[in-house]
Amino acid sequence: MDRECFAQFLREKGLKVTNQRIGVLEALSDHEDSHLTAEEIYDEVRVKYPEIGLATVYRTIQLLLGLQVIDQINLDDGCVRYEMRARDGQHHHHHLICLSCGKVVSFNGDLLETLEEHIRDTNGFQVVDHKVQLFGYCKECQEG
Repeated sequence: MDRECFAQFLREKGLKVTNQRIGVLEALSDHEDSHLTAEEIYDEVRVKYPEIGLATVYRTIQLLLGLQVIDQINLDDGCVRYEMRARDGQHHHHHLICLSCGKVVSFNGDLLETLEEHIRDTNGFQVVDHKVQLFGYCKECQEG
């Protein structure tokens, strides 16, 4: 998404368009595979908007979580991280996490659709989202 799309989205939600909000969205969008912490988002936004405060970044993150624009993820590294939510209504990507070096690889592909259909048919429970994190060893660590 670009700046104007972000601004239009905020207007549609009845929210004020501010440089800080746009900056947070841009930082997350520009680093989609980085899974940024709030502090990393702050560092990114501060380059363009040096007047922003860390508290503003945290408030903006909470707002965007509530609007379901971003997702909060935990990669078991002691940090809460954030990423843009899938825009197409599909499940977001999943993560492969190396237990040796900590490398995180995002992957797409949703093999759980059959399971979700089975759950719906047998339990009457409609799954609307899920998160998959697979822990193991990356190719480099296996070779090392």
